[in-house]
Amino acid sequence: MYTAHPDRYADMPYRRTGRSGLKLPALSLGLWHNFGPDRPVETQRAILRRAFDLGVTHFDLANNYGPPPGSAESALGDALKADFALYRDELVISTKAGYLMWPGPYGEWGSRKYLLSSLDQSLARMGLDHVDIFYSHRPDPDTPLEETMGALHTAVQQGKALYVGVSNYSPEQTREAARILAELGTPLLIHQPRYSMLDRRPETSGLLDTLGELQVGSIAYSPLEQGLLTGRYLDGIPEDSRAASDSPFLDSDAVTGELVGRLRALNDVAADRGQSLAQLALAWVLREGRVTSALVGASSPRQLEDSVAAVGNLEFGADELARIDEIVKK
Repeated sequence: MYTAHPDRYADMPYRRTGRSGLKLPALSLGLWHNFGPDRPVETQRAILRRAFDLGVTHFDLANNYGPPPGSAESALGDALKADFALYRDELVISTKAGYLMWPGPYGEWGSRKYLLSSLDQSLARMGLDHVDIFYSHRPDPDTPLEETMGALHTAVQQGKALYVGVSNYSPEQTREAARILAELGTPLLIHQPRYSMLDRRPETSGLLDTLGELQVGSIAYSPLEQGLLTGRYLDGIPEDSRAASDSPFLDSDAVTGELVGRLRALNDVAADRGQSLAQLALAWVLREGRVTSALVGASSPRQLEDSVAAVGNLEFGADELARIDEIVKK
């Protein structure tokens, strides 16, 4: 039987989420990839156990994570029962609904019917009576925001979620969502945007400024840009990489000679800091405290350990930040 490491909270920084009382680890584990029937069960469980031993208390999912959709939540449910039954109250578990989950007009987007039905299904797959955070995974252009936010509020009122969040919302949509939720009495806890050294949209769009003004937390997904910032592409496209597969998340055409040159230059910055490229990328996202947590995936416990080591050096000098900007913005 698994027994958690007694010093699991010794080294991981925890950051308060917006103006709430909830603290999240600087690095959280995302189950977007690597959790499903196509991966060895023991490897999945080993990643989860090692994460918790390293102080990663937050496991992030969505209804459609897999493949197939739902399988990541089922895998976590099995692991919770086998390894984490004694530790449920030490974990923050989040899930989302918004993308296509089942066929027909009620299987995606932001209607009240879809969101609350999806949450019930997610809880059943994970064997839980509630999640800690429930997200609207994307804005729905055809459903009033009042309906979508009202569904999140209902999830809290029903005791099926403790907090609510949004993902992939613009600054304007986020501001309106926060207003609606505040009027209902359920604060907006957190926003989950895509953010990395190579994708600065949360900065350029004003999203981070909006979140700061609203006192809403943030958790960045794809901080390693689908593996581009892990060092795997320093010599081009490996045969077993995501870019070499038929993955819809990273196109091989995007890995140009120019990009590889930038990645090598960033790797030099990382080496000067005594970090891997992945550690540099994670530290950069977490700099200045504007981002509450960064989501990392892992295909092995060792890969997870490398990511978590980033918290050992989160400080940047002005010259380092300028050097990174010069490389990325060429």
